[in-house]
Amino acid sequence: MTRTGTRFRKKKALDHYDVIVVGSGIGGLANAALLSKLGKKVCVLEQHYTAGGYTHAYEREGYEWDVGVHYIGEVHRPYTTLRRIFDVITDGKLKWAEMDPLYDQIIIGDDHYDYVAGKDNFIEQMTFRFPDEAEAIKQYIDLLYKTSALVPKFFAGQALPKTAGSIYNRFKDKLLPDYLFKTTYDVLSELTSNQELIAVLTAQWGDYGLPPKKSAFIMHAMVAKHYLNGGAYPVGGAARIAETIIPIIQASGGEVFTYAGVDEVLVKKNKAYGVRLQKGEELTADAIVSCAGLVPTINKLLPADAVRANGYDKLVNKVQTSSAHLCIYAGFKGNAEELGIPKKNFWIYPGYDHDASVSAFHESKEYDFPLVYISFPSAKDPTWDERYPNKSTVEIVTVCKPEWFEQWQGTTWGKRGEEYDQLKQSLTDRLMDVLYKQMPQLKGALDYVELSTPLSTQWFQWNEGGEIYGIEHDVERFRQNWIHPKTEIKNFYLTGSDVVTAGVGGALMGGVMTTMAMMGLKANKVTELLKKGVVDA
Repeated sequence: MTRTGTRFRKKKALDHYDVIVVGSGIGGLANAALLSKLGKKVCVLEQHYTAGGYTHAYEREGYEWDVGVHYIGEVHRPYTTLRRIFDVITDGKLKWAEMDPLYDQIIIGDDHYDYVAGKDNFIEQMTFRFPDEAEAIKQYIDLLYKTSALVPKFFAGQALPKTAGSIYNRFKDKLLPDYLFKTTYDVLSELTSNQELIAVLTAQWGDYGLPPKKSAFIMHAMVAKHYLNGGAYPVGGAARIAETIIPIIQASGGEVFTYAGVDEVLVKKNKAYGVRLQKGEELTADAIVSCAGLVPTINKLLPADAVRANGYDKLVNKVQTSSAHLCIYAGFKGNAEELGIPKKNFWIYPGYDHDASVSAFHESKEYDFPLVYISFPSAKDPTWDERYPNKSTVEIVTVCKPEWFEQWQGTTWGKRGEEYDQLKQSLTDRLMDVLYKQMPQLKGALDYVELSTPLSTQWFQWNEGGEIYGIEHDVERFRQNWIHPKTEIKNFYLTGSDVVTAGVGGALMGGVMTTMAMMGLKANKVTELLKKGVVDA
């Protein structure tokens, strides 16, 4: 079993820290590591048996899978912002392996389209498939770059002091182009009327959980630009992310504790001063940071009177939680070369209308899956064969409705009854059939398979209903002016993907934004740290 972090014991912890971070997702770890580099003693508390949040890995029956890393853009290019941040918070210890140039293959019905790394390669591939749409494709790529250049201005309010940031967020739609406040479908429809092209260009919508008629264009643009130069994977597997960050936190006298679920943030006179763990222990700190997600923080972590006093009971209703998901974790006998497993991902769709496919599936789980994402972690990690010789792993992800599993809320893993097991088996068989249609050679090599449901996600990630991407990435989410790293409760902060956007990169930037907000007038120290802390590739 892959474990990262130190199992919590009260005698191992200090009574008081400079900062306590609740949750060890990449946003929390980045925040803790940056603060540690600035001389703070930081305690990170994780309720799971291993640290890392959606960047952790787990092992079963002699196989290992990541649960959310899958692939990350930009980090294989030494001087990008994300790579620079990772280098700083790991002292350059985290290495990256680039995927194949063909990193995402889009399969719609019986046709396929290739996402090839590099702007010019992407344009060439798309123009080859849609020769009459050459100008629209170029305009689309130009728009991705324009949007990317505006992203710092869009999120500038998150790095400003709370009052100034809230004012900025309230008026930023007047300062920025209107297409940043439209749906993905509306923006792309202004470039082309070709519905097939729109479907292909939006085929990574699973990376943020909403189809084009519901998703905010800024979210789509950030993801599409993020992967335009391909993807990469951590050398040594997803667990290396937390493994390389934790020593930075420990070097300043801090620690990352596992089996340390937090029951409540301690608040007195609207000032946070500590936490009470689920087993009753209390720890105090000068500042508390939640990396547990916006909605779980309000609904589960904060005292009810503090929530009401600051109006969060009403504000939380202005956002929705994102899609839930199912994930197959499968292990196969044989290495990637023997089994013909590639370093690319598959995105598989039943048709060109993504929104209609999602609606149909939500009406009945017997319809075709509206998307199936297939990833091959064992092929992406160059150290895999040393660690797990003659074995390969596959992950298969799709969306689902958490309501399908409501009747088993509160039940114990492995003891949910025959009806639940039958439902899981049916879903498992269907998802495996999608894999075998693309890679029939794997069928005879299957050695182990299990399916995670929203109940698993809810338990291990401590979210509301098994959501995978925090709060929903629709247009309204990006119009909210109250979501900020600094809360209305003194000394209490938020970090992670809900502060910025979904994904490892978005949550990482959330950690940076929170650190800057915490430093206040000394926020420039974070900028200086990132500038001078670059490690040569």
